[in-house]
Formats: sequence, C-alpha cells, structure tokens
Amino acid sequence: MFDWLTDLVSGAWWTYPLLFAVAYLDAIVPLVPSETLVITAGVLASAGDMELGWIIVFAALGAFCGDNTAYFIGHRYGERIERRFFSSEKAKGRLRWAERQLEERGGEIIIIARFIPGGRTVVTLSAGALEMRWRRFATYDAIAVTIWASYAALLGYVGGKQFEDAPWKGLIVALAIAFAVAGGVELVRWLQRRRKAQHESAG
Repeated sequence: MFDWLTDLVSGAWWTYPLLFAVAYLDAIVPLVPSETLVITAGVLASAGDMELGWIIVFAALGAFCGDNTAYFIGHRYGERIERRFFSSEKAKGRLRWAERQLEERGGEIIIIARFIPGGRTVVTLSAGALEMRWRRFATYDAIAVTIWASYAALLGYVGGKQFEDAPWKGLIVALAIAFAVAGGVELVRWLQRRRKAQHESAG
C-alpha cells in the first residue's frame, strides 16, 4: 500500500496539483481519499521529498474550492439535489442533521464537519441551500480547510519523523490516528442523538 501511495504522491512537481485536485473532488464526491494522500505527502515531506508548507497550501486551496463549489451547487440546485441524492431515510436524516446543526451552531459546524467524511459535503451543500451568507461561509470554511490540511500533513510528517527507517509504519500510525479522530467525532454525534432522543421520550 505504501509503495503504491508513494508512487502516486511522489516528489514530482505535479504532485502538488494532484493534492489540490483530490482535495477538491473529495469535497464534492466523498469517496476520494484526500486525507490519505495528504498524510502520505506529509510522510514524504519528513524524508525531504516534498515541501510541507506547499502540501498544506495546495490541499487547503483544493478543499476550499471544493467546499465552495458544493456551496454554490446547493444554493443553485438545492431542491433538485435533495430529491435526487437524499431520497433514502438515512440520507434524509443526514440532511436534516446538517440543516439543524447549521441553524443551531452556524459556522462552527462547518469547521467540525471538515473532519467527518461525507458530513462535510452534506453541510456545505446545506449551507448553500439554506442561503447562508457566502462571506460568512467562506470565512469559516477558510479556517476549516487550513486546520484540516495542517492537521493531515503534520500528522504524516510527525509519523514519518518517528519512523525514519520504516516510513510505512509512520503512515499506518498517522492513518490510525486520523480514523480514530473521525470515529471519535461520529461517536460524539451518536451520543448527542441518543441523549436528545432520551430527553424527547422522557418529555
């Protein structure tokens, strides 16, 4: 796996535009493993094959452009998208969650959702559909993507430094931490839903 990723994320000049493209697509189609590539790039940066600063810049810019594309898609085609892609009960539940969180927490949820695979797309689409002011959305999103790109790249960088003789071990540790963070966020969401359900049933 590590050899395949390092072949894909090499020190060539086109690696940085690739990071931009993957981060962009991941914001719209939540099946593209952007975190994995950014973390891998961070591991390579620890060995001097890439520049850590440029990894963060390109990943953050790609994510920002992707999030804003999703925002404008939601703003323009919100109702059509809901009918086409959120027809199942599970999908409708995610959409209602995103709308509720945006109304209750506003910009804060844009930052939190950046660390929820799939959740970020639902939130950005919902922000556009709910006509959240773009300037406010863009401000919070700029903060979110900067934190996300820095976190993923530094996770790989530190992991690579800790296992200089076997960088694949650093990649595995970094990915495990990233999955644990995403799982932790999902666990908090589940506990909040459960607490709310218990409160409503008790009332």
